[in-house]
Amino acid sequence: MSLGQSHPRGRHLLVVDDDDRIRDLLKAYLSRAGFRVTAASGGAPARRLLETLDFDLAVFDVMMPGEDGFSLTRWLRDQRGAAGKTPVLMLTARADSGDRIEGLKLGADDYLPKPFEPEELLLRIEAILRRAQDRPSPGDTLSLGRCRFDPERGELTCDGEAVRLTEAEIALLRQLARTPHDPVDRLELARDSVDPSGRAVDVQVTRLRRKIEEDPKAPRYLQTVRGVGYRLVPD
Repeated sequence: MSLGQSHPRGRHLLVVDDDDRIRDLLKAYLSRAGFRVTAASGGAPARRLLETLDFDLAVFDVMMPGEDGFSLTRWLRDQRGAAGKTPVLMLTARADSGDRIEGLKLGADDYLPKPFEPEELLLRIEAILRRAQDRPSPGDTLSLGRCRFDPERGELTCDGEAVRLTEAEIALLRQLARTPHDPVDRLELARDSVDPSGRAVDVQVTRLRRKIEEDPKAPRYLQTVRGVGYRLVPD
């Protein structure tokens, strides 16, 4: 099965699930799709792998004994360097929207409830990798008060210090940075997100405001445009 523009060959995925059957099925299916796949049975072995190997994307089951997928995602986002930016797709037997939003708040890039069709998993992985490798045309770094955002590199610094962003947050900032000062439709921003209704975008905007704005409740740089969506207003 083709994955379009994401070019799976050579892409390294980490699959973490305590269910041996599901873990083995996912590893076999994703391997046939052209990915390199490493599997782990829980949080502890997953941490060891993430500390020693580079992955293009991680798939975490939420409901695992001991350390669950939420805790593992929180730990991963606290890591420095490339590891902390590894895209995360969460799997869960619970379709509760509250769980989905909790995962997004912790920095997950997508959320897929069980049971799911393997093809849908592939499509969601493709969408995440497409966002991760999206590169806009070179341009000037944008000044956002005490912060700077480089759209080409996908890097945010505040007060001279690098600020960790998830791939979903980088993709959102890049979309807004393409047309600074102009509003971008909320549903357009949500096109490749976990929730096409736009709720995932709202969560990511809230997270970004906490990183960029002096007062996240009165945003100066990442503004809401009523009835439309959001806009980025650099200095």
